[in-house]
This record gives sequence, C-alpha cells and structure tokens, in this order.
Amino acid sequence: MSATTTTKQRIQSVDVLRGVIMLIMAIDHTREFFHQGALTYSATDMATTYPALFFTRWITHFCAPVFVFLSGLSAYLAGTRRSKSELSGFLIKRGFWLILVEVVLMSFAIFLNPLFNAIALQVIWAIGISMIILALLVWLPVRIIGLIGLLLIVGHDVLTTLKLQPNSTEDVLMKIFFTARGTLLALDQNHYAFVLYAVLPWTGVMLLGYAFGTLYRSDYNLVSRKAILLYSSITIFIAFLILRFVNGYGDPAPWAVQKNGIFTLMSFLNVSKYPPSLMYCCLTLSVGLFVLAVTENVSGKLAAFFKVYGSVPFFYYVLHFYLIRVLSVIVFFAQGFKTSQIVTPNVPFLFEPPGMGFNLAITYLLWLGIILLLYYPCKWFSKYKKTHHQWWLSYL
Repeated sequence: MSATTTTKQRIQSVDVLRGVIMLIMAIDHTREFFHQGALTYSATDMATTYPALFFTRWITHFCAPVFVFLSGLSAYLAGTRRSKSELSGFLIKRGFWLILVEVVLMSFAIFLNPLFNAIALQVIWAIGISMIILALLVWLPVRIIGLIGLLLIVGHDVLTTLKLQPNSTEDVLMKIFFTARGTLLALDQNHYAFVLYAVLPWTGVMLLGYAFGTLYRSDYNLVSRKAILLYSSITIFIAFLILRFVNGYGDPAPWAVQKNGIFTLMSFLNVSKYPPSLMYCCLTLSVGLFVLAVTENVSGKLAAFFKVYGSVPFFYYVLHFYLIRVLSVIVFFAQGFKTSQIVTPNVPFLFEPPGMGFNLAITYLLWLGIILLLYYPCKWFSKYKKTHHQWWLSYL
C-alpha cells in the first residue's frame, strides 16, 4: 500500500517510557562488549563491584520488565482493532516470528558465529512465547488474564526451592519455564542454548500489562487512569519495601549490611533478575507505572527525542545490537588483536578476547555515540510506520 496522509495514533506516555528504557538497555549491552572485564565478573557482586559499575548494571534492570509489561499493554490495544480470533492469530504469528528472530538474528549478533554453535534465548524469546500463551488466553475476561499474570509473578518464587534430579526432563522443563538463570542446555555435542529468560515469570508480567491496557481505551477517563497508575505504583513500591526489609519470601538473594552505607544500599537494591523475583518485579514495575502516570501529558524536545526510539522498539533493538557488534570487531583490530584471537577457548563470543575493551567512562561515551547514530534511522522508520499500512509493518 502506498503512503497515505492518514497517520496512526500512538499513546505518547507509552512511547516516551519505552524510548527511555530502550536507551538505558543499550548501556548494558554496550558495557558487555566494551567494558574491560565485563565478561569475567559480575557487576552486582558485592565482593568485586564498585558503585559506578553496580548502578550502571542496576539501572538496566528496569528495562526488560517494563518492556514486557508494555508489550502486554500494546497487545491489548491491538485487540481493540481486531476481533478475538484475529488478535489470537496475530499474537501467535508474531510470537513465532519473535522466537525465530531471537534464534537466528539475535543469536548471530551476540556470538557472531555463522555455525550457530550457541544460541541465546533472551527477552525476545520470552516475549515470543508469552505472546503465544496470551493468544490462547485472550478469550478469557481481562480481569482473569490479569489475575493469572499476578499469580505467576507472586507465586513462581516458590518453585526456586524445588530440588529435582539434575538434567532430568522435569529439571530441564522447570529451568526453561520457571527457574533459568543462565542455564546451558546441550542440543548436541557441538550446539548449545543459553536459557537466560525463564518463560512463565515474564509471561506473568505480560499478562499484567495486558490487563492494564484497559486503562488506555479511548473512552477511559484520563484523570482516573492517572490516579490508578499512581496508586498502583505506590502500592507496589510499598510492597517491595516491606518484602525487602523482611528479607523473606520474594527473592533468593537476601540483602545484608555491608562495609559502608552505599554498599548496604546496593545490597538492598540488588534484587534478582534471573528469574525475575517478586521483589524485582515490584521494584521495576512500580517505577514503570509511576513514569506512565507523570508523562501522560509530557511535551517538549526531550520527550520527542525519547518517542522516536519508543515508537520503533523492535527496529531499534535489532539495529543497536548489530551496530554494537560491528563496532566491537573494529575495536578488536584497533587494539591490536590478531585473527588467531577471534576465538577464545571456552567463551562463546567471537571477537571478545581477554583484555579487550575500555574503562567505564569510555564505555559510556561509546553508548552515547551508538544511540545518537541510531536516532535518524529510527526517526525515519517511525515516520514511515505512521504513514504506511503494509501488513508486515505490524511485525516490526
């Protein structure tokens, strides 16, 4: 279909929030490939980290849950323009498409291995399967879908305490669907899958986002929506504080008093992402809901800047990973590494030898350059999507 003067209406606060988290997300991906030592030690390990590094990693914890939540919200809005059967079919097709993208496009971008000896099952994979599950549930009342999501978020931490026979079928399925935290699955002698995102806890986040999508119906009162978002944000954040202070159910990594105040605060905030614990979801989603509420009528150049990225999240996500990896290959040769060092023993990433990279300050400069380089391509594609109606655009 050719271009038309009719533009598609988008929800400004959703695009602003999504744009913010897409840019923050790139900090972590840039750090992983350019910060010296990023692949050898954890940025959240209290024994080895330092405040600047910890918060560089910690701030990106907000990205995946808010992105998955907004994916559920967007799925509800897509359903307002379709019948239940049309929405279900769309979500199934989009879900399988995202799984294919994760296994092929994103795994290659991450490892740069044309033989695909390793594939990474990360957030796109979790969103894809969650969409397929949501497609099977859209026939239920929205409140029931939201309740199922809430039960998955609140209850899945119980399963982290179960002890199953290692590498049994039950153990593998439990890891894939509930407890994976960097699980390595052997597909054969030469091919492996890294399951980084356990599916069903993230499905819970998407189902909750789907339920919140009802607040964005065209006939919904703006003042009421803002109030519900604020009250929900405050309630969930208070729940996080109570759960975390009690140091009981809701996260497998309790906090403890450290050598000084800042490290104690870091320990308190160091909630578990893999799999996303109840405390992790409470903290991140409470902030996401708050931002949605306060950006309801936001305007100005900064908001417009974020909206560019937030209106084309899939396009940006794929593009930024490939840009990072192209730059990492350039840095590899610029720092004097040889072709014999492209492959590092026992490391799945090509072009990532020990000693490669920069300090944290230069890593941040690279991040800034990466997101600015993608601004105009994203702006062009955002405008194209608003003024064109080809069927395949709904999958990008």
